[in-house]
Amino acid sequence: MQIISIFNNKGGVGKTTYIYHIAHLLERADQTVLLVDLDSQCNLSSYCLSDQELERSWRSERGNSIWNAIERVSVGMGDIRERRPTRLIKQHALGEYENLYLVPGDVMLSSYEDRLGDTWAAARGGDPMALRVQSAIYRYILWCAETIQADVVLLDLGPNLGSLNRAVLAASDYFITPVSPDLFSIRGTENLGNKLNTWRTGWDQCNSYSDFIDFQLPAGRPCFLGYVKQQHNVRDNEAGMTRGWNLFGEQIEGAVRQNIVSRLEPLGQVFHWGDGLFDLGGIPNLHSLVPYSQEAKKPIFDLRSGDGLTGAHISRARNSTEYFEPMVDVLLQVLD
Repeated sequence: MQIISIFNNKGGVGKTTYIYHIAHLLERADQTVLLVDLDSQCNLSSYCLSDQELERSWRSERGNSIWNAIERVSVGMGDIRERRPTRLIKQHALGEYENLYLVPGDVMLSSYEDRLGDTWAAARGGDPMALRVQSAIYRYILWCAETIQADVVLLDLGPNLGSLNRAVLAASDYFITPVSPDLFSIRGTENLGNKLNTWRTGWDQCNSYSDFIDFQLPAGRPCFLGYVKQQHNVRDNEAGMTRGWNLFGEQIEGAVRQNIVSRLEPLGQVFHWGDGLFDLGGIPNLHSLVPYSQEAKKPIFDLRSGDGLTGAHISRARNSTEYFEPMVDVLLQVLD
């Protein structure tokens, strides 16, 4: 089982759309997939669940949101609650998604940020209670994954470099960074590598006390798999995008190498592909198909006329698998 975070400290890069579609195609490839919504905006949960289902997950007495799982740790009144994730059973043209699960997000998760920040120094000093706080999300993910026998866990993170994402990335075996081919995404890579480098030092300190506790700590060594270009406007040229967008698109590989790879390479936290590049593929701007997908709570490639599509939109939706399938093939190499 591998845990993969989808993360960029710059928002608006389409990470939730990416993780949602990749999860469904991985399930089609006979993988049992666990999605965990760790962004307090809960966009992934809203994509997967009705408002009523999401509200039920927030109820403290029986709810299975991520906050309900770690609430007792946050308030200092116990350890994680072992509540099963939601099974997302849906129909598609080839059959049924049977092995896709979700730990719903929760707006209350943002309150855990302060608790993680307040206990970080003590955790690095070996305090058992502080270490329990820092590892709670990781330990709950492990329990969920074992319960459903997951092959892969996909974590959807919020766009920041705060203490919550420090704990979540520490729990990950790998991470992928979605980017838009624009100046802001390039700028967003600049402090990511340095921050991960600093966090690695802190987690090494925490793990030096692992022999003195009776619970498992995350390694704190997430390995960079690469980046995914998203939301570019398509053109019929070699780059496949408009000239303006391509100007920034051509800069992404260099920025990633300079700002992420060079910082993590000495730590052994970079996965090297055969072609020597870190570009895992691109998803163009799918425009109005995304709102249709969100409304129907289906992947774009499963949308049909009954979901409101007409004319060319139907074939465009069906053919959208061509953008996602190469990325799934890449991930399957890691999972195998």
